[in-house]
Amino acid sequence: MKACRRRSLWLLYSNGQIATMKRICVIDGQGGGIGATLIKYLKDSYGESVELIGLGTNAIATAQMLKAGANRGASGENAIVHTVATADLIVGPISVSWANAMLGEVTPKMAEAIMSCQAPKILLPFTQEPVELVGLVSEPLPHLVQQVVNDKIKEVLGDV
Repeated sequence: MKACRRRSLWLLYSNGQIATMKRICVIDGQGGGIGATLIKYLKDSYGESVELIGLGTNAIATAQMLKAGANRGASGENAIVHTVATADLIVGPISVSWANAMLGEVTPKMAEAIMSCQAPKILLPFTQEPVELVGLVSEPLPHLVQQVVNDKIKEVLGDV
């Protein structure tokens, strides 16, 4: 497994100031609904101040994230393994970190790359797997996504 290699984008403002743009990789599979919801809320909150990369375990999930406003998108094992290594933050459902989750769409190599990358991860407690996550309050998707966008990302990245 290769090491995480972050690559920030540089922004040049008209007043001559230079800033870095954080790269947020949103990962999802199956129909891409959770990823698309995350992208929509992130785009509404941060606009073009962050680069949103939609990474789908399949083409349908990626298409939904692109439709929701991701700057770029890619599908499949190699795309996920290669791209998470450049992330400043990874966001998605918790099952993207489990080998063979999402009816086998998450390969062991994907799960390893996601969890081995040094970038912080914010994972939502949604899964279709036969797993119970104890100690969590059951909240609807929009409430959890608002919490991620309004609180957790600022807490983790600080300067977005």
